[in-house]
Amino acid sequence: MGYVMNYMFFGMNLQHYVPKYVFITEINNSTEMTVKLYPNEVVLKAGDTNQVVENQRVNGKLIVTNQRLYFRTLSEHLDKFNFEILFENILEVIFYNKNLTLVKGINVVTRDGKSHIFPLRKRDEFGELINKMY
Repeated sequence: MGYVMNYMFFGMNLQHYVPKYVFITEINNSTEMTVKLYPNEVVLKAGDTNQVVENQRVNGKLIVTNQRLYFRTLSEHLDKFNFEILFENILEVIFYNKNLTLVKGINVVTRDGKSHIFPLRKRDEFGELINKMY
């Protein structure tokens, strides 16, 4: 399997057979992540992040829907760390940078005084979307 590449080289028409190779760089045996949505709820944005809970770093996804923020862990055995924040419970969204430009994210402060820090690559997009929702 492959394809033939035609090209000119010093005025000569040449053909070159290019074999097709597939390189597997990573094997991912994880299961699909599913989130139970409320009636009329739509996922607007999702991204990789983590939380530090009970002195343990928990990797997961931050999911923004039209009704809430939802942090979902990547491992089923860490499901006890899944949580949601309804938009009416958000007091403030703070954009932050650590180490000048290396780590950036959002800090979601809720009305009960809790602070949820989410390091995110697309911090500005998430922060603006959340600010529009509450």
